Amino acid sequence: MAEEPMDATARLRVEDTVIRLFVATDARDWPRVESCFTDPFMLDMSSLGAGPASATTPAQVSAAWARAFEPLTHVHHQVGNFQTRVAGERAHVHCSGIAFHHRAGIADARKTRMFVGSYDLDLTRHDALWRIATLRFHLKFIEGNRELEKAQ
Repeated sequence: MAEEPMDATARLRVEDTVIRLFVATDARDWPRVESCFTDPFMLDMSSLGAGPASATTPAQVSAAWARAFEPLTHVHHQVGNFQTRVAGERAHVHCSGIAFHHRAGIADARKTRMFVGSYDLDLTRHDALWRIATLRFHLKFIEGNRELEKAQ
């Protein structure tokens, strides 16, 4: 059964919001990160052992991510294989994702860590802007130094 065609402009705007989140995270542009979310939004990083999904605010998550990334020299997210559905004021994106973390200037020979998984994101349109209402990460595996933040 063929899927109904969707508005390509709406699809691109939804995907641009997802891309903007990851680019802003890598740049540690916390105000821009916050602008990608509804307030509050649902965050589920339980596949990383972060506890159950819970409602949080954009300011809370940007502060937490800023603390978590502070010891890292570089953070790089790469997302792709977008599967996007847009229906009126709501959208859903499933995509693959890889996150690389690097910490220079440490004696430990293992200076990197890589997370591989996928994301499910639900977005809503507010005025002309799409914002993320739910972000769920599904970890497939982690490779590298799992204790990178603590490495000496």
